[in-house]
Amino acid sequence: QPQLVESGGGLVQAGGSLRLSCAASGLTFSTYTMGWFRQAPGKEREFVAAITWTESGTYYSDSLKGRFTTSRDNAKNTVYLQMNSLKPEDTALYYCAASSYYSSDAARQQYYYDFWGQGTQVTVSS
Repeated sequence: QPQLVESGGGLVQAGGSLRLSCAASGLTFSTYTMGWFRQAPGKEREFVAAITWTESGTYYSDSLKGRFTTSRDNAKNTVYLQMNSLKPEDTALYYCAASSYYSSDAARQQYYYDFWGQGTQVTVSS
């Protein structure tokens, strides 16, 4: 059974950085596009970033591009989300997900993701 486990969340002051990790098991990790989504209290879950299996495609939410970077290590079955210059509005539960689709449009949509982690909480204080 595929499993995705996020880690690295926590409490950080505004302007700080965090690196989230997502370890995958039970699937052929290197063949999946890996995405990051987040959900703030009272809001819908939204796309953050995604990276295709070859790393040739990385996609970001326009509002986050430049502060967040995603990368992957296929040898470790792990995807990362480096978050810099964090703001209080970045406070959310962050999820990683795996998709068998590779297009930019599919990478940005929750519908195309097959497997999801339980999420890791990121709280940014002002």
